[in-house]
Amino acid sequence: MIERRSFLAGTALCTAAVAASPLRAIDPFPRLKPSQLRLSLAAYSLRDFLTKPDSGWDLFKFVDYCHELGIPGAELTSYYFPKEVTTEYLVELKQHCHRRGITISGGAIRNDYCQKDDAKLQADIEHTKLWIDRYAILGAPAIRIFAGNQPKGDEWGATVDRCVKACEAVSKYAATKGVYLGLENHGGVTAKAEGLLEIVQKVKAPSFGINFDSGNFRSTSDPYSELAQIAPYAINAQIKVDIYPNGKHEQTDLKRVVKILRDSSYSGWVALEYEAKEPPLEAIPKWIDQLKPLMG
Repeated sequence: MIERRSFLAGTALCTAAVAASPLRAIDPFPRLKPSQLRLSLAAYSLRDFLTKPDSGWDLFKFVDYCHELGIPGAELTSYYFPKEVTTEYLVELKQHCHRRGITISGGAIRNDYCQKDDAKLQADIEHTKLWIDRYAILGAPAIRIFAGNQPKGDEWGATVDRCVKACEAVSKYAATKGVYLGLENHGGVTAKAEGLLEIVQKVKAPSFGINFDSGNFRSTSDPYSELAQIAPYAINAQIKVDIYPNGKHEQTDLKRVVKILRDSSYSGWVALEYEAKEPPLEAIPKWIDQLKPLMG
């Protein structure tokens, strides 16, 4: 049991830290200590197989692979669903996960909320809502979404405003389905923590946070510092085995990334998203073996 006074004291310290920050974002999510992390694998890690019809791979086999690895979670990325997604397919996939002892840790879609074409922007909003409905059936707790790029000739403020309004619209809808949306640090207007947090600060909607991706801050000399800034707002997390300070490749310090998450008292899924050069079926089991003790 947590004593009420201890909880309030911790909350006061957290509030004071946010107030002292030069870049004010939404208040960090209230967390409990100790941090509890669960390991997952993103389907994107097997993209070379899941995009080839003759490979023998589909999402059902991917779930079986996660079971083989001895991990509890699987991120079922939308890119690898069949063209025609029926409710029957979603139910069958969900039940397959349950029988394998695998929890669906989240999902991902393609979208661009910065684009100036109103029709295309609205189409992306409707696309997001469609996948919110689908992931709600699957029982996925969160979907990672993207901001997009600043259009050529567009002012920064106008780009951010469009992105914010789109995030608000889809997040309000997601709240009715019990699904979180996590805006990922994924280049473009979210290439640095400052831009990402500026957007997050302005979104006035529930069920919204950040998708923490350890490998995507590539235009800064200290990506670990950037990750520490966004970790308090994370509702989902991904870890990559490569990191790019000033765009230069290095192997990720996995322990340091996990410590950043734990220092923010993040609890939840940490999905390995494998993008390195070594063949995935050879490399992924080795990286999973390194990550498992860090989750404990």
